[in-house]
Amino acid sequence: MVYDGILIGLIVGLFRGGVRHGLHQFASLRLRGGWIFPLLLLFQFGIFYLQERWSWIASINGYLFAAVYITGLGFLWINRHHRGFTLIWIGVFLNFLVMAVNGGRMPVSVEASAVLGPFYVDLLREGGAVSKHYMMDASTHLAFLGDIIPLSSPYPRTQVISIGDVVMNVGIFLFIQHIMVNRGAKVASSSETETAETYQTQ
Repeated sequence: MVYDGILIGLIVGLFRGGVRHGLHQFASLRLRGGWIFPLLLLFQFGIFYLQERWSWIASINGYLFAAVYITGLGFLWINRHHRGFTLIWIGVFLNFLVMAVNGGRMPVSVEASAVLGPFYVDLLREGGAVSKHYMMDASTHLAFLGDIIPLSSPYPRTQVISIGDVVMNVGIFLFIQHIMVNRGAKVASSSETETAETYQTQ
């Protein structure tokens, strides 16, 4: 779901700010520990790939995903001064919380997952985990924070998301808009102010 917020944010940002004050603004973006985010993505992809081949990786993937979330929360926290990062942190924390109290896996509503098709539903009903997900049942803790929101047509990508996903993507969207639109406006406003001050001193 994180990719949805990024893609929508970029599309809207390009319409609002254009290329000049849009994508160009990312060149001057500085994040503390900026290397952490791409490293976490690679680490997650590695878990997804290896857990299908090595059973011992699958047996501890809950702990591995927990480590990813904790590291990601730390990265977001040290960059919380950026617009939208507080919301992103809250969204990630909500997902981490529900996973932490459910053995390191994200509970998924069977009813909501019906939009993903019978194959996915059958995997959940069989009791096996699908990646880092498992079927929600009566023993699930904080079930309302699990994947309970189905998205399907007319939404372009069929999926099931959580409240944390929604909050996180709102934060991502606001951050991208701030970078692609507001920062460009601030630069222009700053230039106009400097010009006006120059004329006043002459």
